[in-house]
Amino acid sequence: MSLLGTLASLSRRFTLYLIVLHALLFGLALFLLRERPLLFLGAEALILTSLVLGMGLSRRALEPLGYTARFRDLLQEQNYAARLLPGGGSELNELATLFNSLLGALHQERLKLGEQQGFLDRLLEATPSAVIVLDFDGRISLMNACAQTLLALDNAPGKPLRAWLTGTARCLGEAGSAAQARSLALLAALDALPAGESRLFSDPDGRRYRGQRGQFFDRGFARHFLLVDELTEELENSERATYEKLVRVLGHEVNNTVAATGSVLDSLLYYRSQLAERDGEDFGTAISAVKRRNARLGEFIERFTRIVKMPAPELRPASLQAIAEDILWLYREPCRNRGIALGWEVCEEIAALPLDSQLLEQALLNIVKNAMEAVEATMRETGQASGYVRLALRREGGGARLSIADSGGRLGLVPPGQLFAPFFSTKKDGQGIGLLFVREVLTRHGFPYRLAADANGATRFDIWLPAAA
Repeated sequence: MSLLGTLASLSRRFTLYLIVLHALLFGLALFLLRERPLLFLGAEALILTSLVLGMGLSRRALEPLGYTARFRDLLQEQNYAARLLPGGGSELNELATLFNSLLGALHQERLKLGEQQGFLDRLLEATPSAVIVLDFDGRISLMNACAQTLLALDNAPGKPLRAWLTGTARCLGEAGSAAQARSLALLAALDALPAGESRLFSDPDGRRYRGQRGQFFDRGFARHFLLVDELTEELENSERATYEKLVRVLGHEVNNTVAATGSVLDSLLYYRSQLAERDGEDFGTAISAVKRRNARLGEFIERFTRIVKMPAPELRPASLQAIAEDILWLYREPCRNRGIALGWEVCEEIAALPLDSQLLEQALLNIVKNAMEAVEATMRETGQASGYVRLALRREGGGARLSIADSGGRLGLVPPGQLFAPFFSTKKDGQGIGLLFVREVLTRHGFPYRLAADANGATRFDIWLPAAA
């Protein structure tokens, strides 16, 4: 029963009580009617007056409960903008004023919370950080737009991170997209992140992130939230600036030294005729060896300097299939001599794309050459008689994907963040220039890429191409 119903029932019972009580008094006063009629009339007048006063007092006594009932109904309806009308007495006016002040305070608090919530919603949507808020049971309750884009999760609220880990891993296979691989890596790192800690981690594309798990209290219980910031561009710009400065300083010093040393070595060869024939031959051989090492040092620095001084891509419509075909023809015979099968796995027709043909061709040459050398090294170590390097060009979504897979399997346990780092190489005598050049070319073209081992252990280099304009 509602408070108003209880109040009405109480008023009826109290009125009935007054009527019954005064009816009994009226019945007792009838005994005075014959003997003392004047006293009877006075008693009856007193009884009627008492009844009227009692009913009036009961109504006044129960009226604050009516105000309380209306106040409670307004609270339940959350109608904080409404106000109670003042009553007929000072006590009721004071009570109505108190209730109205409470309603006014609640109304102002609701406006304040609404404004803060609106500001928080706009802030979450505008922030470049991915924000994930978990409920009391660790399920996702809120994700901003950046988090949805980064993790590629649909209908995430209400599910724990581990459920998405299982689903993403099931979908990720040889045909998995870069977004799925990135999502799986990020979800695993975020799920393992302890409360109150901040860590740096990488995805299969080598992109770097900073994840943080914090907590706040909601109604006395702790809830967790996750923040993810992508630091790839910021760190790459810092690394590139440091790398460029280092290469310029080294290039300046080494080139000056190489030029001076080369001139001195050429001058020393004039003294060869002044030596005995046998000594002169040894002297000339030694000087020539030093000159070759000197020239190689200059070429080594020049290769790094070429990356630093790489011009901006000159984008013109070009056929990616034609560029890949030229590379296949170039390496077909060397691969055949080494027992390596080189060719297309699938090649779907795609429209011409705006790209710098020379830069992209050099990048693809590096990728295919690295794949061929990796397969050759694995065949030599394991005694295998054959291997493969396969190219695949498939339409995917609104664009296309170019994949270069090899049976070398040389990545092993190499952290993804080191694959494209300056001066890092998986080859014994590598200098860390090839992949660095490839990264610069693809980054300047705006092509997403991934270098990782697939489900079969083969090494795959995937490049995602945009739709043709």
